[in-house]
Amino acid sequence: MLSSFLFAATPEIHFGPGKLSALPSLVARFGKKVLLVTGRKSFLFSPSWPILQEAFVAKGIECHLYQVLKEPSPAIVDTCVKEYQNRGIEVVVALGGGSVLDAGKAISAMLPVKDSVKMYLEGVGTKQHPGLKVPTIAIPTTAGTGSEATKNAVLSEVGEKGFKKSLRHQNFVPNIAILDPELMSDCPQSITAASGMDAFTQLLESFLSTGSNPITDALALEGLRHIAHSLLPAYHQGEHDIQARSGMALASLLSGITLANAGLGLVHGLAGAIGGYFNAPHGAICSSLMHSCNVATVQKLRAQHSDGAALLKYAEVGKLFNTQQGKSANFYIDYLLELIADWSEELHIPPLLSYGVSEKHFERIAQASDAKSNPAPFSKEEMIEVLSKA
Repeated sequence: MLSSFLFAATPEIHFGPGKLSALPSLVARFGKKVLLVTGRKSFLFSPSWPILQEAFVAKGIECHLYQVLKEPSPAIVDTCVKEYQNRGIEVVVALGGGSVLDAGKAISAMLPVKDSVKMYLEGVGTKQHPGLKVPTIAIPTTAGTGSEATKNAVLSEVGEKGFKKSLRHQNFVPNIAILDPELMSDCPQSITAASGMDAFTQLLESFLSTGSNPITDALALEGLRHIAHSLLPAYHQGEHDIQARSGMALASLLSGITLANAGLGLVHGLAGAIGGYFNAPHGAICSSLMHSCNVATVQKLRAQHSDGAALLKYAEVGKLFNTQQGKSANFYIDYLLELIADWSEELHIPPLLSYGVSEKHFERIAQASDAKSNPAPFSKEEMIEVLSKA
């Protein structure tokens, strides 16, 4: 019997090589004053930037530029909003990795609101955001977070009282998402690996989630098929394999749609706390947790004999990566777990220790974490054990 479910709106999606060329016309739908939020330098030093500038001039569009140089904090958002709040910005374009997209969404949400964004963060502030925003166009240059399709903007402060929390409202889903795989072709191997494994994690966790539904399951499986065929080629020859980059761009987009509608699991439950305490990229944290979290989840499911559906889902994913026919469910499950370990090694995913996370931090991380919509619950003690293996 099918259960009831809700499926939220997605952006208007423009997908394919060369789609960046549509940006000036799409900006013009909303107005003539655009704030372009981008990263340190990769796009600004690319051949696409002067071409885009010329196209903006031809359309009579006034472009202002704001660079996000690290994972976004409330201070970064507040600084931008203070600078541009009274300049009549009519559309925000966020062009970059997941951090830039999150910053752009938060900036668009705070331009109409005269307050610090920190006051509206879940678990940090005390105010409810009214849902007002400046229209937003999201353009990812990495294939990982799927932020171009989600309603939340993740902001963090790193340190002793650090946090990684969301500014969230259904209206914050970008109005338009442009996915141009050509923008991802020169993405460094380390970022391709970490962001790709993050997309892998998001698809797997949303497929296994206790909040999944038939639509998210179908989209997650399609995304996982692209992970199976595209992640390693994108890593090894991504600069010359636009098909692999396209596959990963689609997988990342689908992971954003599925996580927004189904929820995530233990990996992201732990990663949120770690990201608040340590200066480490989100994708890298998730990548380093992926194997130990899934091994522990499968062990619990097998021991409980209580959720055959989740184990069958693990097996279904395993079959996407191993096409041998006629094997048992346990064969495909074990194969998937081994593949995650093998890929982590091939992609040179660093352990948590490389970011300064050690045993003395485990209890604090576990206290600030939860298992979210994981198919098996985890106690704080069990989370500490998972951390030790990561």
